[in-house]
Amino acid sequence: MYSQVGHLTGVDTCSEFMRTLILLALVFLLSVTPCSALEEQGRVLFVGNSLTYVGNLPAVFAALAEANGKPIASDMIVRGGATLSGRVIDGSVARAISDEKYTAVVVQERGGDLMCLFGPDSCVQSRRAIKSLVERANETGAKIVLLGTYQFQPDAALRLVEHEAAAAQEAGIPYIEVSLKLWQLGGAGPEFTWLANDGMHPGKDLLLLDASLVYQALFGSLPRPKPLTVTAPIYGSTSGLTESLRQSDAPPPLPDTPREVLYTDETIEKILSVINRAGSN
Repeated sequence: MYSQVGHLTGVDTCSEFMRTLILLALVFLLSVTPCSALEEQGRVLFVGNSLTYVGNLPAVFAALAEANGKPIASDMIVRGGATLSGRVIDGSVARAISDEKYTAVVVQERGGDLMCLFGPDSCVQSRRAIKSLVERANETGAKIVLLGTYQFQPDAALRLVEHEAAAAQEAGIPYIEVSLKLWQLGGAGPEFTWLANDGMHPGKDLLLLDASLVYQALFGSLPRPKPLTVTAPIYGSTSGLTESLRQSDAPPPLPDTPREVLYTDETIEKILSVINRAGSN
């Protein structure tokens, strides 16, 4: 399976394909029951780091919801390299949840924290932070989900999914798996942009995958494949963003930030078909 993701891993394409099939079968055993569909329109808060704001995932999600007749305002509390523990310590998420009455909260940890890649305490602190944020969300009745990150090596991808799924299950919230679906999508075609130019952060099509999975988790079904235009700041890794609460379509701190990204119905349909196949395995 030749793909942008496959080239980055440097693994043999045939063995890569077999590993991917095995990983997808295993992640089915780790799946967490999705939360019930949102019963009302409202606001969704995204909490995370550069994996969340590069390309502006909150805005892509809001545009996708709007295009499907579900207008949702989206906000974010993000900062490059940020951890969920940092957001618990500074109280920014707790204040926002209390003040804004969010319908749902989507949290995304710094890549690798739940695998203890930043030291033996990082995964412990991450799990504690997730539980703390869940408690805050539950106090206001907001739904909360853990959005997964991604790894490029097959073994690392599986370990990541295992740790993320376990953390979500321990906290009693749904887990949105990304890493293995990204592997399955790797051979969809050379026209897909899975990664940003830096080779690390999500590209426009990985953001569409993330947004579609969040949509499915919050609304109980996948969006329809139709052309999509996202009109909002399309942030790069250098964004000027701080952990202050911000609407996803608010004027960007840096004036040269691009303001639009387009998706064709064909792109959306291919991504949705992979999500459907993964769910039926």
